[in-house]
Amino acid sequence: MKLARYGRPGQERPAVLDGDAVYALDGVADDIDAAFFAGGGLDRVRAALAEERLSPLDTTGLRVGAPIAAPGKIVCIGLNYRDHAEETGAALPAEPVVFMKDPSTIVGPFDEVLIPRASQKTDWEVELGVVIGAEARYLASPDDALACVAGYAVSHDVSEREFQLERGGQWDKGKSCETFNPLGPWLVTADEVADPQALGLRLSVNGVSRQDGTTASMIFSVAHVVWYLSQFMVLRPGDLINTGTPAGVALGIEGNPYLRAGDVVELEIDGLGTARQTVGQA
Repeated sequence: MKLARYGRPGQERPAVLDGDAVYALDGVADDIDAAFFAGGGLDRVRAALAEERLSPLDTTGLRVGAPIAAPGKIVCIGLNYRDHAEETGAALPAEPVVFMKDPSTIVGPFDEVLIPRASQKTDWEVELGVVIGAEARYLASPDDALACVAGYAVSHDVSEREFQLERGGQWDKGKSCETFNPLGPWLVTADEVADPQALGLRLSVNGVSRQDGTTASMIFSVAHVVWYLSQFMVLRPGDLINTGTPAGVALGIEGNPYLRAGDVVELEIDGLGTARQTVGQA
């Protein structure tokens, strides 16, 4: 299934896509959030689809919201692609590099991304987003991890490199500016993604290809990341994990062509849809 949310910010209406049709989840789900995943929401949607109990939703003119609402936390993995670590001059990590991102950074896949005030180094990062569907706590091995995944989405881990790397402290302040995590257009359920380590990721800026990689190049797989994180924190339904980005970020390109107001960023992951954001100024 593909789950989505349509409508103005804070007033999104949950829906499911079945082929070319879009159906409202009225009476089946109030929203696609922690309570939805923890309370068997995916099974309810599947049953409602099978029983043809859902009404079509006309999405003409409707904003596409992020496919999940209000995650409890966003956990990010840094330097998780060999080529990205190399382009930034960083050593390959022996264990996943973990940092947190403010959950309020999530916006829709076609919403505006705002460059923070005083920023000179706002950068792009296309990432595979992993949404947790069942509690992951001290998992015994990576073999147990994918059973805890609800689905996958295109995630844009926007970053301000000066704030992140040159201002001291942790990375979070370069990752948590408003609008810094466009997500979607859909949450594609895990049963529709045969292998999360076989997905192509692409990003362009103003029509120029900047990132073109594959999740096969991850240093730590999705399963390993979920298992690893579960040793240090409880992953709860609705949480989002950003799993790292391939080479091609502005930080690693000669001349460092960081984002400026008016730029257009387009992202795509195989089977998970496309997103497009225009850059504005905060």
